[in-house]
Amino acid sequence: MMLADQGISATFLARLAFIISLQFSVFTYADPPNPASAVTQKANQTVLKELPFDNRQDFENVKRGFIAPLPDNGVIKTEKGQPVWNLEAFQFARDKSAPDSANPSLWRQLQLISEGGLYEVTPRIYQVRSADLSNITFIEGETGVIVMDPLISEETAKAALKLYRQHRGNKPVVAVIYTHSHVDHYGGVRGVVNEEEVKSGKVKIFAPKDFLIEAVSENVFAGNHMARRASFMYGNLISKDPKGTLGAGLGLETSTGTVTLIEPTDTITKTGETQTIDGLTFEFLMAPGSEAPAEMHFYIPELKAVTAAENATHTLHNLYTLRGAKVRNARDWSRYLNETIQRWGDKAEVLFAPHHWPTWGQENVVNHLKKQRDLYKYLNDQTLRLANHGYNMVQTAEMMELPPELSQYWANRGYYGSVNHDTRAVWNYYLGFFDGNPARLYPMPPTAAGKKYVQYMGGAANIIKQAKRDYDAGEYRWVAEVLDRLVSAEPNNRAARDLLADALEQMGYQQENGTWRNFFLSGAKELRDGIERLPVPLTASADTIRSMPTELIFDYLGIRLNGPRATGKKISININLPDIKERYSLVLENAVLNYGPPVNDPHSSVTIKREDLNDIILGTATIQEKMEDGSIKIVGDVGQLKTLLSLMDRFDFWWNLVTPEPMEKMSSGDF
Repeated sequence: MMLADQGISATFLARLAFIISLQFSVFTYADPPNPASAVTQKANQTVLKELPFDNRQDFENVKRGFIAPLPDNGVIKTEKGQPVWNLEAFQFARDKSAPDSANPSLWRQLQLISEGGLYEVTPRIYQVRSADLSNITFIEGETGVIVMDPLISEETAKAALKLYRQHRGNKPVVAVIYTHSHVDHYGGVRGVVNEEEVKSGKVKIFAPKDFLIEAVSENVFAGNHMARRASFMYGNLISKDPKGTLGAGLGLETSTGTVTLIEPTDTITKTGETQTIDGLTFEFLMAPGSEAPAEMHFYIPELKAVTAAENATHTLHNLYTLRGAKVRNARDWSRYLNETIQRWGDKAEVLFAPHHWPTWGQENVVNHLKKQRDLYKYLNDQTLRLANHGYNMVQTAEMMELPPELSQYWANRGYYGSVNHDTRAVWNYYLGFFDGNPARLYPMPPTAAGKKYVQYMGGAANIIKQAKRDYDAGEYRWVAEVLDRLVSAEPNNRAARDLLADALEQMGYQQENGTWRNFFLSGAKELRDGIERLPVPLTASADTIRSMPTELIFDYLGIRLNGPRATGKKISININLPDIKERYSLVLENAVLNYGPPVNDPHSSVTIKREDLNDIILGTATIQEKMEDGSIKIVGDVGQLKTLLSLMDRFDFWWNLVTPEPMEKMSSGDF
């Protein structure tokens, strides 16, 4: 995720840029959701005939090893009593058949992932599930416990550790393992250990090569954009009920507590590397560029237990996450799973993961790994086969269909990733955004194109009249495509917005994919009600900022620089960070901000501690305040520094997703 993909999901850049200043109208309409149409009801009923719903093995497995439920009905709060997690809110599906407004396959997945509490995976391995988007795993060593992937939030991880200790004793945490670089696998680390324990050597933290740079950078450069889309992807803005979010397939949703990060003490760098951690042997397999840029699998021979991190769960995963991120390599993903089988398939008796429930029995473990391996290999190979026949990205996705031996396996269903958008991801990974048709090489922007489409189609009234007819016929995809043009041309056309919302809503009701459902229903809500500022996951934290290399901060300043406004200006500033013994220069010329070693005769020289720079970036202090209290010392032309800072754009988090943003809209200003 945004996010888990996930992926998070996250407003890191929003905080980093000191945004959240709304500059557009917020509609006050609040229409209730529509019922499922006859077309949607028929589509969802068809699913019941296509998939093996009589196979109940997953329902047995998800309850296996159950020890205790989450306390307080699964509601986890901050010390001030603010809820950051609510498992109880997703219990509406328990023991109920799928309603007309839900794809029965996604409803089934919701029933499975809403089971929560403390479970025994195998003697000495325990998990707390459904206390966050991901699972937290406790592996018992000789003297204490090794924690794998401590969730998103400090509060949820702390509650999970407390539940574990209530039933397994007050074992000290002796190590933490981050399997990969997404926030739902490290963000709660301060809920299980403190930094003093790590600095003293009492607790070690293991992570794959490049973990830290990937953990703090993935959501930075385009983070404001990613975070806004993540609010749709994880259903943060819609209700939790049969007509709202049914979870995200990979997990229920993202917790909204305190995101933390403690830097790794030990880095795993190569496949075949072994580490003895509290008396247990861990054999590692590197899997970079699969589900995360930095990821690893491992096997514990004493326990005959293997994890493939997030590369073998009970869903088709994302090769491209809808929150936005770099496209993932399906070929390598499949290859890592194949290598896992080759190394440990004849030994492992249990496969556990940081999402969903385990798989038990050597034969079942291998079967699951093979099915997941071949799922990603099929998508990779068949996408390229069709591309080499000349089919473009959209055509290829429309034609792609998994063979029954893969599609009838429940763990391969598209609850988080989907066959359609994963196929497009593979196509894009190899061939990029352009399909070779020159008519599509230089498209018009949405508003301009929308106005021409409306003109060609005989005006808004005629479009709405025909769209209503097609809506009644159940042609929701076409209605959405057409009305997107009209709303782009006339964003305040109430009739167009409402009908587009109705079409998106019915498309949402039909989706097997949790994130697609959330996007469609979130889009419908925004069209009807406008933008509402509701709680969304916040990954900005002092830990994250502190862990960012200074160069990464300067890279980000270059992204914030308003190039057109910087045209013709030349500014040079030396930066001295004495507490970390780093010196840099920031040089603005050619409308680009570069950094490097100090330069001679700068316009000004700034001396600031890195911790004070962190405060400014976090928004807890301004440069002016730091100047007044003496934390910043500036020699030279202060005006040039202020000029440079005035050229930095501030990014608005609550930008429109389903209606076009004004192309001239932007905000600039000082820190």
